[in-house]
Amino acid sequence: MQLTQKECSLLKELKGQEALCIEKYEKAAAAAVDGQLKGLFTNLRDMEQTHLDTLTGIENGTVPTVSGGEKPLPTFAPVYTAESPDKANDRFLCTDLLTGEKHVSSLYNTSIFEFRDDNVRNALNHIQKEEQTHGKMIYNYMSANGMY
Repeated sequence: MQLTQKECSLLKELKGQEALCIEKYEKAAAAAVDGQLKGLFTNLRDMEQTHLDTLTGIENGTVPTVSGGEKPLPTFAPVYTAESPDKANDRFLCTDLLTGEKHVSSLYNTSIFEFRDDNVRNALNHIQKEEQTHGKMIYNYMSANGMY
């Protein structure tokens, strides 16, 4: 599969955003106070690594076949019932990462329309849906803890 210059440029941008997400989730997992939030951030980091690997594969001519199969979202037990410095810290991390997920999802939305190959478009659409799910997972944590 021969990619256009524009497609190559978009893949480079998407890969850069995925690498940034990986780094941010690693740092957030280290900085989070709540153990279940640390686990969520670590899980999301791993999912972002899968996205980066998929994009690298597309760049190298390998287009994955994507399957539907949505998994149930995790549920979160409330940890924070009152304001505290720990809650403020974890809220800040969640808000920052939720904002990042919104940005990345938007970038995928634009990119999907720019690729000629239907299989690549399907792969990017699949990643975009996962990015939206990441945002929903962060939102669910924040909602359970009175942060949103």
